[in-house]
Amino acid sequence: MKSPCAVAIACAVALLVPAGAEAARPMTIQDLLTAIRVTDPQLSPDGRLVAFVRTTTDLSSGKRNADIWIVPADGSAAPKALVTGDKSETTPRWTPDGRHVLFISTRDGEPQVFIADADGGNVHKLTKIAAGVQEPLVVSPDGQSMAFVSDVYAGCGDEACNKARAEELEKNPVKARVLTHLLYRHWVEWRNGIRHHVFVTDLKGGDPRDVTAGDFDSPPVMQEDKAVAFTPDGREIAFVSNREGADAEAWTTNHDIWIVPAAGGEAKKLTSNPASDLQPLFTKDGRSVIVRAQRRPGFESDRFYLDVYDRATGSKRTVFETPDLSVGDFTLSPDGQTIYFTATSHGTDNLYRVPLAGGTPAEVAKGGAIAAVNAGASTLVFSKAAMTMPAELFRIAAGGGEAQPLTHENDGWRKDVTFNAPESMTVTGAGGAPVQYWLIKPPSFDASKKYPVVFLIHGGPQGDWGDAWSARWNPELWAAQGWVIAAPNPRGSTGFGQRFVDEISQDWGGKVMQDLDAVFDAVSRLPYADANRMGIAGASYGGYAVDWIIGHTNRFKVAVTHDGVFNLESMALATEELWFTDWEFGGPPWSENARENLARWSPHRFAQNIRTPTLVITNELDFRVPVDQGLQLFTALRRNGVPSKAIVFPDEGHWVLKPLNSKFWHESVFGWIRQYL
Repeated sequence: MKSPCAVAIACAVALLVPAGAEAARPMTIQDLLTAIRVTDPQLSPDGRLVAFVRTTTDLSSGKRNADIWIVPADGSAAPKALVTGDKSETTPRWTPDGRHVLFISTRDGEPQVFIADADGGNVHKLTKIAAGVQEPLVVSPDGQSMAFVSDVYAGCGDEACNKARAEELEKNPVKARVLTHLLYRHWVEWRNGIRHHVFVTDLKGGDPRDVTAGDFDSPPVMQEDKAVAFTPDGREIAFVSNREGADAEAWTTNHDIWIVPAAGGEAKKLTSNPASDLQPLFTKDGRSVIVRAQRRPGFESDRFYLDVYDRATGSKRTVFETPDLSVGDFTLSPDGQTIYFTATSHGTDNLYRVPLAGGTPAEVAKGGAIAAVNAGASTLVFSKAAMTMPAELFRIAAGGGEAQPLTHENDGWRKDVTFNAPESMTVTGAGGAPVQYWLIKPPSFDASKKYPVVFLIHGGPQGDWGDAWSARWNPELWAAQGWVIAAPNPRGSTGFGQRFVDEISQDWGGKVMQDLDAVFDAVSRLPYADANRMGIAGASYGGYAVDWIIGHTNRFKVAVTHDGVFNLESMALATEELWFTDWEFGGPPWSENARENLARWSPHRFAQNIRTPTLVITNELDFRVPVDQGLQLFTALRRNGVPSKAIVFPDEGHWVLKPLNSKFWHESVFGWIRQYL
C-alpha cells in the first residue's frame, strides 16, 4: 500500500520538473557525475543577495571546478557568476557591511583567503600561509578581522618554523613515518606531528595570530563545521577542541567549547559536559553561547540537543527535550529570538523553528533534504535536495509557507530524464517495530512485468536512506539500470527516535538483520518483483551487512560490498576512531564484553558458508575501514572457489570521489550485477 508520504513526494517532484518537459530517457552515469553542485549558500547582510558555490565537472579530464555565484534572494533574476577561474573558489563569506566577499581559493597554489568587492571585482589575496587555509572561515561581526584554520607542526610557534619544517620534510629522501601518539592518521590523511589551529588576522593586513597554540587540534579533524565563532563585539572567539590529551583523543568524544581573546591569550573552557559539544554560536547580546551537544560520552551517534550556557554564571539550560529530534545545523534569527534548525525525521531532513527561550519546535518546511539554513529578517534561504533532484537553493517566508526555488542549475538535463518518485513503505521488524524503506521503480515501469531487485544497505550503521540526492550511491541511477531498488532503514537508522538508533549497538547481526529480512521478504512478494533475481549491495556498515548476510543465506544471486568490515577482530585495532568500536562492541577489544561481541558478530567467522558471486571494493586511503578488510574477504572468497573480483583504488578513501574513478566504479558495479541478474 502506498503511503501518504510517497504521494506527497511524487507531487513535490512534479512541481520541481519544468512544465511541458517530456521525460524520455533513463538517468545515466554521466548525468550523475556532471550534475552541477550547488552548495554553501550565504545570505548577504541586507538580505538581498545569496552567494553560493557552483561546482562543475569535466568528465573528459576528470576535473572539477568550483566558482562563486550570486542570486537575488527574492528570486527576481537568474544566478550569475561573481568570482570565477580555472582554480577552485569556495567558502564565500560576506563582510558585515555587505561591500565585500571573502573566499578561499587555490588560484595561487595552496588554499588562501582572498577578498573581492561585492560585484566580484578588485580581487586580492589576504593570506600567505605555507600550509594553506582551511574552513571554517569566519568574519568578525565588527568587520575588522577574520578567523580560519590552518595546520601547524608540533613545536612550531610561528609561520617561519612551519614553512621550514614543511620544506625540510619535502626535501628529506627518507619518508618514514615516526608515530608518537594515536590518531596518527584520520579519514584519508596521515596526521602525526601536525595540528589544526585557529588563526586570526586583521582584514586590513598583518600577520595571522595563532590563538590556539599547544599540542591540541582546535578544532578536531572532522569536526570543523561551524567550530569557530566570534563574540558580537569581535573581541573573543569560541572554538571546539578535545583536550583530553594525546592518545585519549582516539577514544573519547569529549569535544568542549573554549573561549579565547581574539588578540591571543589564555583559552578558558566553557562546557563541562563529558560528551560532545559542537558548533558554538553567541547570542546577539554576547552573554550566552548556544551549543549543539550530546549526553553520552563516547557515543558519536547520540541525540544532539541545543544547550544554552550563561557566560557569567556558567549555568546551562536545554532549549527543548521533546519531541525526540536530533538537531543538525542551526542558526539564529536576526533579532536573536528564534532558533532555526534541521533534523531528520522518518526519511526526510526538515526545517524547524523554536524560541531561544525554550518551547516546542514547529516544522517550517519539510524535506527532501534541507540543509545550510540562512535566516533573514523575513525570509529563510536554504539548500534542498531529493532523490530525484540535486541540491538547489530555495527561499521561504520565516513563518513558513511554500518554498520557492532560487536556482535551477540542473533543470537542463533533468527535463530529459525519467524519474520515478521514491515510495515510502513500512514493514514490521524485530519485536514488532515498524521499519521504513524506500522503493524506487525503474523507468518505463510496467506492473505486469517481473523485474530484478537490488537491495541497498546504508552505512553508519547510524545513518539513513533519506529522500536526498547522493553523488555516490544514487538509488535513482541504480533503478535506471532496469532494477527495482529497495533502500531499507532498519535498526540503527537515524530519524526514527533515539531508541531505534541505540538498538544496533552491540547487536550488529541481531535485530537489524531481522528488520532487513522483513524488508527482503516483503519486497520479494511484490507481484512485479522477481524473487529469483535479487541482489544486495552496501558500503561501510552496509558492506558489513552484505558480508554478514551472504555468510548466512544464499537467497541473493549477486553481491557488492564496498569498504565493508569483514573481520571485526582485526579492524578494532586498525581503525582510527577508537571511540566507535569501543561503543559499538562494549569496550576496548581486549575487554571480555568486546571480545565476545567481536567474535559473535564478525562475518569472517562465516566465510566458509559464502556461495554468492561477490564484487569487493576496498581503498588504500581508507583509514576508517582499512584496505585489508576487503582483501581478507577476497582471499576467503577465492580460496573457497566463490566467483569474485576485487577492485582496489590506491587514491581513494572510504568514498570514491574522483570523477573518473567514480565512472569506473559505477561501470564495474553495474556490470557485475548485470552479469548475474
